[in-house]
Amino acid sequence: MFGRRLRHVRTARGLTLEQVAARVGKHAPYLSQLENGRREPTLSVVDALARALGVSSDELLSPEPPTRRAALEIAVERAQRDPLWRQQLRLPPLHVTKALPTQVLEIVLRLYDEARRGGGLRGETPEAARKANSALRRYMREADNYFGDIEALAARALAAAGYDGEGPVSRPVVWDLARHLGFTVHPVADLPDSTRSVTDLRHHRIYIPQRDRLGTRLAHTVVVQTLGHFALGHEDPRDFAEFLRQRVEANYFAGAVLIPESAAVPLLQTAKRDGDLSVGDLEERFNVSHEMAAHRFTNLATRHLGIPVHFVRSDGEGVIWKAYENDGIPFPQDADGAIEGQLLCRRWGPRRAFRSEHKFAVHHQFTETPAGTFWDATTIEATREPLHAIAVGCRERDARFFRGGGVDERVTSRCPDGPCCRRPPADMTRRWAGLSWPSPRPNSHVLAALPAGTFPGVDLAEVYEFLDRHAPAGT
Repeated sequence: MFGRRLRHVRTARGLTLEQVAARVGKHAPYLSQLENGRREPTLSVVDALARALGVSSDELLSPEPPTRRAALEIAVERAQRDPLWRQQLRLPPLHVTKALPTQVLEIVLRLYDEARRGGGLRGETPEAARKANSALRRYMREADNYFGDIEALAARALAAAGYDGEGPVSRPVVWDLARHLGFTVHPVADLPDSTRSVTDLRHHRIYIPQRDRLGTRLAHTVVVQTLGHFALGHEDPRDFAEFLRQRVEANYFAGAVLIPESAAVPLLQTAKRDGDLSVGDLEERFNVSHEMAAHRFTNLATRHLGIPVHFVRSDGEGVIWKAYENDGIPFPQDADGAIEGQLLCRRWGPRRAFRSEHKFAVHHQFTETPAGTFWDATTIEATREPLHAIAVGCRERDARFFRGGGVDERVTSRCPDGPCCRRPPADMTRRWAGLSWPSPRPNSHVLAALPAGTFPGVDLAEVYEFLDRHAPAGT
């Protein structure tokens, strides 16, 4: 603790190790060892350092961590000395550096505390989470991603809220929908960072971020997604698989409310007849995000248009964050059948859209794969940070129904079979095999399993403190 407090005071004064060492008549490496906890100071050195830094000796010797980050680092170091870490959990050492995000330390400590208590839900392992994702995607594929019971529930809720059946669902309709389900909506400035909304079930209040933190369009989505859990009768999830299913169902409910089936289907059927289907039209007509419009299109395309489709959201490096298909496109997957976290072929539309000179224009292309030829339209969402690509497509035979379906751009991808974009050409391999050593950029999120708790990743202590602050007076 002394070393951490010494470093904290020194850096707060803007002094280097060399400058402080010169003031106290010591060498900089010696002070570095003090700060890193490798040596203990004598009382005379403590007094000299206190005078050099303009603080009391008691301040340097205080047992309290100087910052919250320091407290987390110390807690992680102590946790690693616990036999539970090495023998029962069999975890490797975690080297805590400045580059390691504070959030990772918080997640590691929450997981450790949960394991030490031996109660509650354990953090789901990445392998189990991938299997849960794969099982849920198979269920969605078997249903063509269309759930009639949720469609009917959303239609009844919209009718009760006074929606007239035309155009976007307005803010008054969303707020009336909340009242119909027994809730009021309250924008606040101090919503916990680990949440998108917080619902007070005692007073039937839904808290969301204020408009300066959350645009009107996204606010509607967050409110309706939250309401979806209650409209669908969800209870606390018993495991991660149920947590995932509940999220999918609540998101489906939100899509069915904000892009009503009764209003969207005639629009899509007319566009199909004219060979002018476009996800962008749903986005503009109903004033929702492009991602929600893309999700909603997959809900309706197969059931009402007879078109099997695929959807993928990926980042600039080609990592898949979400994906769905019932048209047979060969998404990369691991041994558990999981798609999330896999790398898309560099020749696929989402990867090529990022390299395009006009990357914020809609990118259309045909991709020949070992499973057949597929067409897709890719849009990079300019409002998302970091940027993500949203691609929606179909088999070649159905491209004629889409705007941009007559594009001449064609590429060939042999991933995951045959010569692949991730396998270097033979001549390059001969030149460089065994003569290169790339150092991967670390991804801190791989250091921990999924967070523990009924609602993974949510800091319940912070949520309860928030609810105490906002509870109506006298309750």
